[in-house]
Amino acid sequence: MKTLFFSFLSLMAFFLPLNADDITGFWKTYNEKTKKAESVIAIYTYEGKQYGKIIGSFNKEGVINDSIYNPKDRATGVKGNPYYSGLDIIYDLHFSGSKYKGKIMDPRNGKVYSAELSTRNGDLVVTGKLLIFKSSRIWKAADNSDFTAAFPKPDVSTFVPVVAR
Repeated sequence: MKTLFFSFLSLMAFFLPLNADDITGFWKTYNEKTKKAESVIAIYTYEGKQYGKIIGSFNKEGVINDSIYNPKDRATGVKGNPYYSGLDIIYDLHFSGSKYKGKIMDPRNGKVYSAELSTRNGDLVVTGKLLIFKSSRIWKAADNSDFTAAFPKPDVSTFVPVVAR
């Protein structure tokens, strides 16, 4: 009986990652104070790990004005001053337990934190952690209306991570 029980547990452990909610896709970040959308992040898989690339930023009128197709603003707090659009701020995510774990970078200052990502009610919960401190943000799924002729949905299968370390 013990053998059957442990076999069952081993089998469940093997299939558990297959039941994880998929975090890949397009997600909108929001300003905590104004509650307005700030950017669109593409979460994609590259060589077995998940990455999150900034693909566009909204202006005050809620229109994408900086994108991977026409990058304008630079991340001056990040080594090398790369463009925000095209920069991977989430990297090396792997599935562990019930969450994806890896690193997240604040593109305003280049600081890197441990990250945990999971889904809840169709939203993406993004948690940055430093020692005992943590902060979570809710990202909403981008919808088709967020993409236009000037800002088409990119083919993420062509993405290669660009991580400023």
